[in-house]
Amino acid sequence: MSIQQKKSAKQYAHSLYLFIRLLKGHKWKVIFVMTACLVGSILYTVQPWFMGNAIDNIVALIKENSFSEITFTMEMEAILKPIIFILIAAALSWAFSYIAERIMADVSEQVALDLRKEISHKLTRLPLRFYDQTKVGELLSMTSTDIDKISEILVIGFNQFMLAFFDLICGIVIMLYISPTLTLIVLAVLAVSFASTYFISKANQKAFNKNLATLAEYNAVSEELYSGAMLIKAFNTQEASEEKVRIANEKQYKAHMKAQFMNYVIYPVIRIINQAAFIVSAFVGAIMVIQGKMTLGVVQAYLQYVSQVSEPVTQFSFVVNYLQAALAAVERVSEILDAEEETAEPENSVILDRPRGEIEFRHVSFGYLPGKTLMKDVSFTAKANQTIAVVGPTGAGKTTLVNLLMRFYEVNGGQILFDGKSTQDMTRQYLRSLLGMVLQDTWLFRGTVAENIAYGRKDATQEEIVKAARLAQCDSFIRTLPDGYETVISSEQSVLSQGQQQLLTIARAALANPNVLILDEATSSIDTITEQRIQKALAELMKNRTSFIIAHRLSTIRNADLILVMRDGDIIETGTHEELLSWDSFYSKLYNAK
Repeated sequence: MSIQQKKSAKQYAHSLYLFIRLLKGHKWKVIFVMTACLVGSILYTVQPWFMGNAIDNIVALIKENSFSEITFTMEMEAILKPIIFILIAAALSWAFSYIAERIMADVSEQVALDLRKEISHKLTRLPLRFYDQTKVGELLSMTSTDIDKISEILVIGFNQFMLAFFDLICGIVIMLYISPTLTLIVLAVLAVSFASTYFISKANQKAFNKNLATLAEYNAVSEELYSGAMLIKAFNTQEASEEKVRIANEKQYKAHMKAQFMNYVIYPVIRIINQAAFIVSAFVGAIMVIQGKMTLGVVQAYLQYVSQVSEPVTQFSFVVNYLQAALAAVERVSEILDAEEETAEPENSVILDRPRGEIEFRHVSFGYLPGKTLMKDVSFTAKANQTIAVVGPTGAGKTTLVNLLMRFYEVNGGQILFDGKSTQDMTRQYLRSLLGMVLQDTWLFRGTVAENIAYGRKDATQEEIVKAARLAQCDSFIRTLPDGYETVISSEQSVLSQGQQQLLTIARAALANPNVLILDEATSSIDTITEQRIQKALAELMKNRTSFIIAHRLSTIRNADLILVMRDGDIIETGTHEELLSWDSFYSKLYNAK
């Protein structure tokens, strides 16, 4: 077995284990369903036997009497009991099958619900590194289409698999009882069906994996283009965008068609083989009836059992193909569930009595990728209530620095201290409650203006929300909205301009009232007049708290207590605005080049 085959087998086993684990939470319902399927199969299996008895009774009646002597009463006496038994068995078999289907439908929906909850919970514990490497469209595909596939196999395939399995076992047992020799011939033919199912299912697994992968790729491309619709129109790239979607769509179409072909090609193959078993049984059975070794009724019952045994083989092929799709979906979902989570929180976490906001980076090293270090040895101290400006060219590591402070990523070496205590000794939730951040990219969820401002403080009063809005210079335009603070907005569909959205995020940070404030290009989406208007508000907001400002406009950070100049991930210069301009510094070149 090759390494790739071993890997595939291991992945298959892992997916099957996860699939079984999903059912463990509903084991009693699953056991009941399996029991109902077993009873239903037994009741289904006995029906041909009673039908054979009825036929033998009719044949015996004809042999013992002439046609003119046979009355309706005699006919009913011969077939009444078998027919009653058949009707009772059929009714009970249907009832048990219905109950099993109804319960399994409930289980499948509950499993899908539990799985979505588990994934949602998992996504909150994954580091940003995971989101850096995974497209949003792929995540949406995994959490919607793939889970639907898993639910579908439970509601469609599980009961069919159980019924097929028990029908097969019960049918073989009674066939062996009737004629072991004939049964062995039939089983030899059916073995070919199982072998065909096995080989086709292996090819089917690859087809379904590729189908889901191309579907996720198509969703990712679509999500990207829908999100960037304005940019596409602005640069007249509609044709290129259509081509990109067309290519992704074509790949998905071909993969889907191949998966569907592999899914359905098995049926005619299996049915032909099964028909061969029926023909052989009918031919040999007829000879045995002629030779007097078997009655006509028993042969008729036996042929029904051949069909009963053959049909589960066809159902097996159907369920196995569906199972391949489900396991492919489980395998992709498990990529999320098995993803490495954020490092564990400390057992005895540190809580500061009176946070002052003194930040120290002590010999910090970090890299986004293994073996590729971005920061080699970053050290500085930001005293409480100081304003720290972080400047440098694009890609210098400015945003990375504050991401490490927020513990969005873990440092590879060194320490980050908050009031002399390592941030790794604090829980992320507590640390981030001390920090407030206004990002370069605004993000508003669908909700009212008031709810968006109070995102970080759900218990804020209306008066506190309005006060924060006034501080961020956005109260005036909020009151012009149709419903004021109760106007429903979102980032994707909003009556607000980009600058107004940015002001709301500043109000959100103001309401959170953090000990340390981080402004990551906070005024990048605001025009010059608006920026000047809110500088005073930001100055008020930064009073009595440590503030980090990341800005390309160097004119906005002249009054900073400390300026950190970064290049290629490291701090190359530190000082005040005047100090850095007093000599031929990299900062002075940046400033004079503006």
